[in-house]
Amino acid sequence: MHRPQQINISGLAIGLTCCMLIFLYAKDEFSYDRFQLNKDRLYRITAKMIDDKGNEMFHTGKAGLVQGPAFKQEIPEIQEYSRISNGEFVIRIDGKVFDQPFLFADENFFSVFSFPLIAGTPGQSLSQMHSVVISEDAAKKYFGTANPLGQQVRLTGALLNAKVTGVMKDIPENSQIQADMFVSMSSFKPVYGYAIQDSEWTNHNYYTYILLRPHADAKAFEKKLPAFMEFHHGAEARKLQMFESLSLEPLRDVYLKSTRDGFVTGNINNVYIFSIIAVFILLIACINFINLTTARSTVRAKEVGVRKVAGAGRVQLATQFIGESVIICLMAFVLSFLLASLLLPLFNQLAGKEISRGILTRGMDILGLFLLSIVIGVMAGIYPSLVLSSFRPVSVLKGRFATGTKGLLLRKGLVVFQFTISIVLIVGTIVEHSQLNYMRNQELGFSKDQEVIIFTNFDKNKDVFKQSLGSIPGVISTAYSSDVPGRGHNSAYSEVENKAGEMQKTNLDGYFVDFNFIRQYQLKVVAGRAFSKDFPTDSTQAMMINESAVKMLGYHSPQEAIGRKFDQWGRQGKIIGVLKNFHYTSLRENIQPFTLRVEPGSFGTISIKVAAANLPVTLKAIESNWNHIIPNRPFDYSFLDEDFNQQYSAEYKFGNLFLNFALLAIFISCLGVLGLASYSTFQRTKEIGVRKVLGASVSNIVNLLSVDFIKLVLLSFVIASPIGWYVMHNWLHGFAYSTTITWRVFALAGGASLLVVLLTISYQAIKAAVANPAKSLRTE
Repeated sequence: MHRPQQINISGLAIGLTCCMLIFLYAKDEFSYDRFQLNKDRLYRITAKMIDDKGNEMFHTGKAGLVQGPAFKQEIPEIQEYSRISNGEFVIRIDGKVFDQPFLFADENFFSVFSFPLIAGTPGQSLSQMHSVVISEDAAKKYFGTANPLGQQVRLTGALLNAKVTGVMKDIPENSQIQADMFVSMSSFKPVYGYAIQDSEWTNHNYYTYILLRPHADAKAFEKKLPAFMEFHHGAEARKLQMFESLSLEPLRDVYLKSTRDGFVTGNINNVYIFSIIAVFILLIACINFINLTTARSTVRAKEVGVRKVAGAGRVQLATQFIGESVIICLMAFVLSFLLASLLLPLFNQLAGKEISRGILTRGMDILGLFLLSIVIGVMAGIYPSLVLSSFRPVSVLKGRFATGTKGLLLRKGLVVFQFTISIVLIVGTIVEHSQLNYMRNQELGFSKDQEVIIFTNFDKNKDVFKQSLGSIPGVISTAYSSDVPGRGHNSAYSEVENKAGEMQKTNLDGYFVDFNFIRQYQLKVVAGRAFSKDFPTDSTQAMMINESAVKMLGYHSPQEAIGRKFDQWGRQGKIIGVLKNFHYTSLRENIQPFTLRVEPGSFGTISIKVAAANLPVTLKAIESNWNHIIPNRPFDYSFLDEDFNQQYSAEYKFGNLFLNFALLAIFISCLGVLGLASYSTFQRTKEIGVRKVLGASVSNIVNLLSVDFIKLVLLSFVIASPIGWYVMHNWLHGFAYSTTITWRVFALAGGASLLVVLLTISYQAIKAAVANPAKSLRTE
């Protein structure tokens, strides 16, 4: 097989492989929740809270407990509702202890959602208090081959016995609701010790899904929501100066398109970006085909001339060349199918997904990709076939054939288009990785190194365990808190005195902490003081706020906020200090108004500052103390810096995929350049020989053959730079804190492109430069 065919098949195979993998990725992303039988009638209730000035306080995918039942009772479009709320506890089965995340769910959950039960009755399995439904996987894990129905599960955290009343099939990967255990909603009070109130309109802790009746109009229903909220909660909202706005999200859009929280979320923009990259890569491969085929026109010119003299018409010749193009594409399709199957595990690892090889055996998918290959073959072969079939036999057979200026300009234009795309992808890759490095290395305003985090689940022996840590040599200090940066936060309705002396009503993020938390995390106090045991009222009547809260309250300086009154969750007191802003969430989000209070009953998390030396020994000692003092719970810990960076896992995966696809696009472009360079060298063989006889050096010949390609890359760079800047500048707008795009990004992208092209053509150029000129001048 000639090198051009090899390059064409290789380039097309790589392009089609990328398309297959991205197709599988996009199809998997769009498949979320599509298996639900009621998907077109299922909606999630979302909530937005605004203050009396119209400012958005927060928006969430959760609703209050009461909305679902009230909707069903008063709005005829509603057929059913189902609420779920997540939690975690330790369960004990036959002396074995397991950490088990779970979901509270209404008794109708398995009637509303299509999660089939293989044991139990959908409408009854969660109807009784202390009843649980587990997945097949959990049943095997906990009970082996024994029948799980009727088995007792000890909810260690709540000291309750629950009964397995149902077993469901394992929830598919492409479901945004994920759990291996569901607990009846009526068990909430026994588990947590307090009741969930049906009057809690603004307690946003429950994902509420509604099932509309067949043929009901979702938009008409949504228009009723403002009046509904005004009737039930209008007076209270005006009193609190907090107004709730409800809306509907179709279940099929929750995973990919929602901007609110959820169990598992995707990003529709990533799907679009990768789809565009797939198209670009395929275009680059097709451009290679067109360029190499038209460049070879001199080789096939005499063949065309002879066939025309023998009576072949232009249509017949064009059909032949298009047929050859289709055959090359089908060969590439077979190769790409094998490559996609081999590379799928690696792709899954990069994408963080579990796309099965079985998806490559689905008839309709294979047929679609097969037809795509034929279409590509036809489209890519049309122009070369028209060029080849248009040769005039008299000129060709007399040896006066030469490629036209238009064809040369087209090939150069296509090369510029190829490298414009490649340079844009290089710019995108550099900016994306710069942003990740920026987020990873940005000053966060607190110390996150060498912090071991343990969630105690409010075990009764947690205080004894915390005290025991002081005897371990590698433990520097410990602190209690309700949450830690990067792992969540409280959200509390609050009234705080503002600049005008009014009690401003708002919803504030915050932590409950002990007296050592600020010191251990090295938070900076910019006004007032930190919590201290020297002031007994600090545990009941003191609050600290951050600089964002100071700004929200209208104060010109942090010092003005000191001594101002607050009322939060039944606690009244005064602000004693202001903290410098710190990033308690990811850098995608602006730092919101934030509070700290000492609330001993709300400590569930222990932060342990450890020395770097002998870390394994220290961790072993901590585990030993845990197992001795809290034997009913498995020892589980994490490092804060890893937890915080885990917030960017989606960006890491996106960046890795982007980088690999960009490299493939550049590689395919280089294949085309390699082919064109070989033909350019072939066509100028005699010229090179003459120049060498006249004294041209090797470097002169290399420069001669390289300069045209360098000009094309430089032109591509000029075109690609503003495009790359515009695209990535808009991408960075998705981050509240972002890096800047400097000239170095474009210098690096342009330099890399130039270097890659020079390396690609250098072999052909040097080979031609060192060839014996006598041999080239004898060539007919």
